[in-house]
Amino acid sequence: MIYNLHKCLLFFHSSMESIPPYLLCSFFLIIISCLMPYFTQAQTYKNISLGSTLIAKQDNNSFWASPSAEFAFGFQQIQKDGFLLAIWFNKIPDKTIVWYANGNNLVPTGSKLELARDGTLVLEDTNGKQIWNAESNNTGSVSYAAILDTGNLVLVSRDSVLLWESFNQPSDTILPTQTLQGDIKLFARYSEKNYTYGRYNMTLQEGNLELHVTYSPRDSRHHVYLTSETDGNTNQLIFNQSGFIYLPAKNGSIIQILSSDAVSPQEFYQRAILEYDGVFRHYVYPKSTISNGRWPMAWSSLFHMPSNICFMKLGQSGDDRGMGPCGFNSYCQMEQGRPTCQCPEGYSFTDPNDESLGCRQDFVSQSCDRETPETDQFYFQEMKNADWNLSEYEHFQQVTEDYCRLDCLSDCFCAAVSFVDGNCTKKKSPLSNGRIDASISWKTLVKVRKNFSSFKPGRADSEDKDRSTLVLIGSILLSSSVFVNILLLLATIVVFSLHSRKRSKVLQPRVVLPGRNLQCFTYGEIKEFTNEFSQELGSGNFAKVFKGVLNSDSGDPVAVKRFYNIVTEGEQEFKAEVNAIGQTNHRNLVQLLGFCTEGEHRILVYEFMRNGSLASFLFSKSGIKWHSRIQIAIETARGLLYLHEECSTQIIHCDIRPQKILLDDSFTAKISHFGLAKLLKTDQNLTVTEIRGTKGYVAPEWFRNMPITVKVDIYSFGILLLELICCRKNLDLGAEDEDQRILADWAYDCYIDGKLHLLVKDDKEAMDDMKSVEKFVKIAIWCIQEEPSLRPSMKKVTQMLEGAVEVSIPPDPASFFSSI
Repeated sequence: MIYNLHKCLLFFHSSMESIPPYLLCSFFLIIISCLMPYFTQAQTYKNISLGSTLIAKQDNNSFWASPSAEFAFGFQQIQKDGFLLAIWFNKIPDKTIVWYANGNNLVPTGSKLELARDGTLVLEDTNGKQIWNAESNNTGSVSYAAILDTGNLVLVSRDSVLLWESFNQPSDTILPTQTLQGDIKLFARYSEKNYTYGRYNMTLQEGNLELHVTYSPRDSRHHVYLTSETDGNTNQLIFNQSGFIYLPAKNGSIIQILSSDAVSPQEFYQRAILEYDGVFRHYVYPKSTISNGRWPMAWSSLFHMPSNICFMKLGQSGDDRGMGPCGFNSYCQMEQGRPTCQCPEGYSFTDPNDESLGCRQDFVSQSCDRETPETDQFYFQEMKNADWNLSEYEHFQQVTEDYCRLDCLSDCFCAAVSFVDGNCTKKKSPLSNGRIDASISWKTLVKVRKNFSSFKPGRADSEDKDRSTLVLIGSILLSSSVFVNILLLLATIVVFSLHSRKRSKVLQPRVVLPGRNLQCFTYGEIKEFTNEFSQELGSGNFAKVFKGVLNSDSGDPVAVKRFYNIVTEGEQEFKAEVNAIGQTNHRNLVQLLGFCTEGEHRILVYEFMRNGSLASFLFSKSGIKWHSRIQIAIETARGLLYLHEECSTQIIHCDIRPQKILLDDSFTAKISHFGLAKLLKTDQNLTVTEIRGTKGYVAPEWFRNMPITVKVDIYSFGILLLELICCRKNLDLGAEDEDQRILADWAYDCYIDGKLHLLVKDDKEAMDDMKSVEKFVKIAIWCIQEEPSLRPSMKKVTQMLEGAVEVSIPPDPASFFSSI
């Protein structure tokens, strides 16, 4: 005690000169609180002996209490038959949780916590599986456990040494007398009632207190969005008994006081929590009053935290795209001091149970076909004081609002525009980091397709009710004539008979192709849901693709591929595509929904990919960000791996290129167009066939009369990967330097010469991640080896892309044949 008192006085002396006058009052209160514990009665323990157990049950009595009963440790039921091992304030109505052990893995009724005879504190489920344990290097020396009146759970040795304590293993909350130091972190929960790890954490790192965010709870990349800016001069965060939260310097002086509202520990409960919205807040609760259970907030401004959380900048430079409090296509708005996520008109939540995941577009995107620009098919939803500030791709000055609107209508990539005082900014999809606030001067216009929802729930029922009502009214009005009533009754019977017959015809089950979950459509049905094939999306050698909307409750858009001038080759392509696609089921392959073989008609119906082909973005002015391009490469590789190794029938695609990779509304990549696919039986690994594919992506063996294997797809993928890395086509005859015209050759030269930065010199994100650039270029070089046997399998390519397998140094792609 004398040593600690002396240390406290030294702290007082060393801090005097470093504290500004306006903080002296707070400083003296801190000094008093520093001394207070030594003038109060020592902490009492309520021992928990070895062999003690707790069983998770629904009566809420399965806990161990502290001596004052202000804190309890045990099981709290969070969901139906789901229990959390936790510490909570036990004398307030809502039993506020301040520490928990198994937030990512709730346990069922009957699970057991035991302080075993060997000193280990272990949580096991009903099957005896260990879910959590208090890890200590000296469990054999444990004499007992205790939950203290500070809220600290401890394991204590025979000579009263603390061998383990929950204060050193915090979850999302710290309590008075608790200190964070070293690499200890606070992890925010996912939501108010979901105790799994969320997107935010707080830690002391390199002498600064930092708040970090991830793209998602499963992401390992952390981005600093707030920092104490203490220049590496602190290694502790102290929450003292009087309610002061501050950062001391390494020499003991105070650098920053984060909370200076002094309260009496005898009169108030306190806690400081990193909440699920990413804000670190300090709360107090009066002990003398049994309130409604809500904690009045004492302080909530950490460092440079904006008062409006929707304006928090999450991440660094371009990495923060989509990382606001709300996800893509949604916007953030403050309500009662908390951020809420909402969708603009024409959009709905991707997951209604988790609004932070963003919104999906409920209408078909604008066609990029210049012959059918569809400018008359869209309108603008006006949103005042709104902006999506990280979706900008083009800006105009000194223009009118009408000019701004028309320019967006004529641009198929434009999802919204923001306008103020002659300034017009175009936004691309998906809309990112949206927020509404009175401080925003912009008015944002969100582009929405007219009549995007042709079906409303309950519409058929309401029509039936309306029809029934009309018949009833008519009967009453004509009741003066028995004869007319009889006629009316007969007419009513006929109307309902016809209506029932029509309903039964509509509801009868469709023909499904045996062995596959494909609907067989009639030609008339397809004409109806494509509006007589009125909206063409594209065309090829044997087919055209049209946009349509299924006549179903969901009103889902579809892509309809109609084959024409069917000759032998076209017929073969149709059969190949049905056989190939119909047997697949993978998230990175475009799904075939149905077909039509009525008479001479050959038609396929696919899921609709709202964002079109990868080529339309990759080679456009707007481009795709570095991390998104790499994700597309990984997703394409997974799709090919499925085709090559996981299908019941092995499939060679034969035409992998950006035009064949489609993007859905969340920019997930899916492989399409299996018309050129060559199917192999399960016991067959090579075949000989005519040349297929597209110039520039075709493997050399096609021209050497060599057997064709799945390695032709590996070659094409390698070219695609180089195009994704460099955001340019493999063949560019307009390149100023002749050595740069063929991307594959130029990329290998840059790799050998140590000049890979030339490939991505205009991409800041890629330039900041040159280690990854080098890895992906090496993978691409392995894929484009002219000797097929040297190319890795798609499984190994996927593992290299995902980082599960190291990438070795590749040889010169042409070295094998040049040495023959």
